Amino acid sequence: MTTTEDGPDWDPIRALARQVLRQGAPLVLTDDVRGLLRRTAREVALDAVDVSTDASALAVLRECSRRITEGSNRLGDALHRMYRHQQKGDYDSARQEMRDVLSVEVVPLYREIAQGQLAVMANTP
Repeated sequence: MTTTEDGPDWDPIRALARQVLRQGAPLVLTDDVRGLLRRTAREVALDAVDVSTDASALAVLRECSRRITEGSNRLGDALHRMYRHQQKGDYDSARQEMRDVLSVEVVPLYREIAQGQLAVMANTP
């Protein structure tokens, strides 16, 4: 698994999704692409993936891309709202933002970030 200091390196899957899903390039199923899809599927909590056919691999690529993008947007928006609540001294609402993320988020990295924010706020009023 390729990771950065902050977590998985999703640049390769993002580049593949951009080429295939947005630009219409064909999905070429090499061993490297299959490995990338399997690894990324694990990183976004997508279990028992089938990348043996073009159709199944394309479905895995779509779902991985969706989970990364939607989870990132959801977490980013919630963090922004959380910080605004904190600036106003409203820590109950700030904590609720992270609990709301945790109620729907499946990507382990994003869950870990939300849980970390809750832990930081654990000792605040």
